Amino acid sequence: MALHETKDVRGPDADSDVFASALSGQVLPKYRMPEDHSSTEVVYELLHNELLLDGNAAQNLATFCTTWSDDGVHRLMNECLDKNMIDKDEYPQTAEIESRCVHMLADLWNAPPGAGATGCSTTGSSEAAMLGGLALKWRWRERRRAQGLPTDRPNLVCGPVQICWEKFARYFDVELRQVPLEPGATGLLPHQLAMHVDENTIGVVAILGVTYTCDYEPVAELAAALDRIQAEHGWDVPIHVDAASGGFVAPFLHPDVVWDFRLPRVASVNTSGHKYGLAPLGVGWIVWRTAELLPADLVFNVDYLGGDMPTFALNFSRPGGEIIAQYYLFLRLGRAGYRRVQQACAETAQYLAREVAAMGPFTLLYDGRGALPAVSYTLTDPKAAGFSLYDLSDRLRMRGWQVPSYPLPADRQDTVIQRVLVRHGVTRDQIALLVADLRRSVEHLKASPPPAPATEPRSGFHH
Repeated sequence: MALHETKDVRGPDADSDVFASALSGQVLPKYRMPEDHSSTEVVYELLHNELLLDGNAAQNLATFCTTWSDDGVHRLMNECLDKNMIDKDEYPQTAEIESRCVHMLADLWNAPPGAGATGCSTTGSSEAAMLGGLALKWRWRERRRAQGLPTDRPNLVCGPVQICWEKFARYFDVELRQVPLEPGATGLLPHQLAMHVDENTIGVVAILGVTYTCDYEPVAELAAALDRIQAEHGWDVPIHVDAASGGFVAPFLHPDVVWDFRLPRVASVNTSGHKYGLAPLGVGWIVWRTAELLPADLVFNVDYLGGDMPTFALNFSRPGGEIIAQYYLFLRLGRAGYRRVQQACAETAQYLAREVAAMGPFTLLYDGRGALPAVSYTLTDPKAAGFSLYDLSDRLRMRGWQVPSYPLPADRQDTVIQRVLVRHGVTRDQIALLVADLRRSVEHLKASPPPAPATEPRSGFHH
């Protein structure tokens, strides 16, 4: 018998210490499912540790999306984990709450009373935008067919839109006429429409909160320009407003800005509930000013799990919790609460703008007034600064801040800017800490310039 016998000292409680467990003593599987099970606490703690490598959501100043939710949202989301919102026969109250949210948004966006506004929830504003685009294309095609005209060359006119519109155009065979930015412009301008709209234009997309610059495009002026085009050529071109961010900001902070269903030419509006709507990730909304503007051919009646239901979506099954959370926020905050939240965000953004302007090397492009609670700026003289905004983004990332740098769209792609978004949960104190780190980063880069200013983006750009 050996002098020292090796025994398995692991007892039945060996996994009680997470970091002495069998699973913690190996690299977690990446390509093949394990043969056996592991305890809940062990797997949870190991995954929790891996996820610490993700960025801190509280310091993510690139995203428009909600990164903080109160306890009521967490509780309701947990209670709704098993609810499939597409199954309206099994979960009729979730369907009823979705309908209430659509009606509340139609009212918020000034849909004509009694006109029968209609809409639905989506996974986000990207899906909602595509549904709006499909409705534009179908209605244009129906009009052309009724007139005996060809339907093979539809186009959609827009300014610096989010990538979802490029996807829509490619997936659904529509020419995207993306109008270049003019010098000094932050979005599509009304006089540019005459050069791009024609008889094959299915619609114009107006952006309420341009992703790149955070400014509102002048929807009322765009509608007036289309009125003049119709008077001259007879082309009745509708507007779809992509209010992914501004749809939950403008009604509360800028009620006098006319951009919504007060304009007869606005046929549909989409928004993200999970952006300035304050709901958790996974919910968007689209509303048409009347039911007739949503072609019946796009709506499917589905016999699903014993019930017949109409559906208009690019996907099918999805959770109902985000819809419930959105309604909870409507009830809990009300209009006054949303106004207070967005006003606090706007005031914090304006504070940041003042601090950035006082630092010296920056020129403000957008100061947080009149549109989204955000700030965008560029280097006044990149050569004199001795560093690029990409270098600055990298330096800020060392402190955990995610502040994107990126070029503007054509024809202003030579202008590189930084953008900071202020959302619910981003506090004045947090922004003051960012300002201090921004100032230290600038001083460091001035004292120790990088070998050569970066010319390619190294920081992520998130929508």
